[in-house]
Amino acid sequence: MKVYISADIEGVTGVTSWDEAEHGKPDYEPAREQMTAEVAAACEGALAAGADEIWVKDAHDRANNLIPNRLPKPVRLIRGWSGHPLSMMQELDGSFDAAMMIGYHARAHAGASPLEHTFTGRVSEIRVNDAPFSEFAFAAHTAAHYDVPVTLISGDEGVCAEASELCPRILAVPVKRGVGASTISIHPDAACERIRQAAETALAGDLPSRAISLPDRFSIDIVFGQHANAYAGSFYPGAALSDPTTVRFETDNYFEALRALGFILRG
Repeated sequence: MKVYISADIEGVTGVTSWDEAEHGKPDYEPAREQMTAEVAAACEGALAAGADEIWVKDAHDRANNLIPNRLPKPVRLIRGWSGHPLSMMQELDGSFDAAMMIGYHARAHAGASPLEHTFTGRVSEIRVNDAPFSEFAFAAHTAAHYDVPVTLISGDEGVCAEASELCPRILAVPVKRGVGASTISIHPDAACERIRQAAETALAGDLPSRAISLPDRFSIDIVFGQHANAYAGSFYPGAALSDPTTVRFETDNYFEALRALGFILRG
């Protein structure tokens, strides 16, 4: 069994402020340690379920957060950003049996986390077919593009609720709840225990039947906080301004949607 894991940090238990999520800040190291522990727990659960190949994408900030020697030996770790349109799901393809997301967080303007955002602070919202999209939603649709089921999500209650709605057969492990600028988190050891158990359970049974379907067409609206960023992004081929701060791109090919998104966000 071949398993893919994408890992972020804002949804890790206890992580509440940007000082805990950014390199060089005094509170970053404990958050990095817990991110690594939660990913390792997911790997251990997958191995217990029979996985013999696990690929992990470090998908936060500089993508060099996870501590490699804390992960199980069968893991292949993807660090850094290649620039490929799959981004947080780099190297995923149809050879994987399942995908999992660890440490994910609520989308921008969800009201569910003090660290909620969607890819970058320059963007106030991203909508696909008029529905607000999170980083999880993009990752789940990327998996669907390759007919790979997403079987597990861990993170804040906001993203777990969204994941359960989008992927009805996913196992969700909420490790904290956002309340204004605060969080209420479960114990770090309890988070790892729940993730490990859920990862093992999530890989049992008929995996292919859990893959979700993609829409036939994609209309993406990227809403920037500053009109200058929208103006610059609107020059991507096929994109256009729908208002001074919103870039719209339409396609019937999901990979093309991801390609456009990556270039427009980079401005």
